[in-house]
Amino acid sequence: MLQSSTLTFLKNLKKNNNREWFEKNRAAYEAAKEDMARLVDDVIRQFGKKEEGIAPLTAKECVYRINRDVRFSKNKAPYKNNMAASLIKGGKKAANAGYYIHIQPGGESFIGGGRYMVEPSELKKIRQEIDYSWEEFEKIIGNKKFRSTYGELERGEGMALSREPKGYEKDNPAIEYIKLKSFVATTSLTDADLTGKDLVKKITAAFETLQPLIRFLNRALED
Repeated sequence: MLQSSTLTFLKNLKKNNNREWFEKNRAAYEAAKEDMARLVDDVIRQFGKKEEGIAPLTAKECVYRINRDVRFSKNKAPYKNNMAASLIKGGKKAANAGYYIHIQPGGESFIGGGRYMVEPSELKKIRQEIDYSWEEFEKIIGNKKFRSTYGELERGEGMALSREPKGYEKDNPAIEYIKLKSFVATTSLTDADLTGKDLVKKITAAFETLQPLIRFLNRALED
């Protein structure tokens, strides 16, 4: 579970996203940062029993900096309004599919994972794997537990092509997934979930449900 003070810090940061306020409240930030690290370490400890690639990780290798890169953004707010972590074999900068935790109070928290905005060379491999192993992929995303937890793969703006990619026919049974440029599944967390005693259990269970998809994607990328 997370401390309610961590959610309070993030709520206040959203209202006061400037360096002067942040420095005055650095102690609250450091406490929230440690709280997030404890959560991630607890998830690694539990989920690592099921996913050996996750087991050696530490929170430091998974949690993202709260500072925003504003160099190419119109939004010059210096800090993110969330805390997030990627649990990926090799650490958060690795190019593998993996698991994600996003903490943002106000009903904007979620967990999930996959592979976001895949590079063309890797995208070709994933599409080919889906095409060749469609029955297996269909079973993964059609699994009752997967559907009840995640619903469908994300199809937000820019995450899929409007028509079939070159080399694939419209009547391909897998075509709606072959069109994807990202392969991501998410499920939301309430603020009550975040401070509940079952948070680690809830995250671990969701990650276990996602595991077959992650392994499928990484198999494609490793081929």
